[in-house]
Amino acid sequence: MNDIEINDVIITKDAIAQEAQNHPASSSDEAWAQAAHALVVRELLLQEAKRQGLEPATFHDESGRRLVEEDALIEEVLERELKVPDADEAVAKRYYDTHLEHFRSPDIFEPAHILIAAKPDDKTAYAQAVAQAEDIIKALSNEEADFASLAQAHSDCPSKEQGGNLGQITKGQTVPEFETFLFEMDEDQLCPVPVKSRFGAHVLYLERKVEGKTVPFEAVVQKIKDYLEESTLRAASAQYISILAGQAKIKGFEMPSSDSPLVQ
Repeated sequence: MNDIEINDVIITKDAIAQEAQNHPASSSDEAWAQAAHALVVRELLLQEAKRQGLEPATFHDESGRRLVEEDALIEEVLERELKVPDADEAVAKRYYDTHLEHFRSPDIFEPAHILIAAKPDDKTAYAQAVAQAEDIIKALSNEEADFASLAQAHSDCPSKEQGGNLGQITKGQTVPEFETFLFEMDEDQLCPVPVKSRFGAHVLYLERKVEGKTVPFEAVVQKIKDYLEESTLRAASAQYISILAGQAKIKGFEMPSSDSPLVQ
């Protein structure tokens, strides 16, 4: 970990180490890289501002927070160089129409199950659990007993005290094997085969299903506009920094190839 030089301006390793405290990361090397990148970007922008002879028009940002002179210079050069058009309603509507899944509340399921516990690596016990689950499904299909009483009598899950009811769940809240069957079932339907998981064999019944609803465009139009403008700004920022880096002489640091947000 060495000093970094940008057009004869030195960013010392001590400065990078201090900046790294502002970049929580999974490793010290990652924090160092993020800190170095932030300081390199900052220096590139300050040098460009000085090259253009800019002086900060204000010492406050858009939120009214006071800025030190260098931060104000960075704000000035970014405002001058990055012209991001406002996202209009037509653009926002196209985004909405092509990403409807992002604006839909999740389906809600209220399943019940009877778990016959067994470990998959114990093939004999697992096969017996599947066979027992099949017998329970047969009994339920022939209406020889009700689900709640069979759950209380046979289930190895604490939910047996509620007749096997698991409450309300959405996608991602249970094991994938469970969801594979559950999401294809209709309300008030008994799964015709045991559901096999790492916990054992499940007898699955869907008591109730509440379909998700799509949020109206009018309720999210401003959020979409803000998102699109922010995305455009990030892309423009990354491109602008790439241009500045390409024109500079940088020693001791290689700019990342992926798009990175500017220092705020």
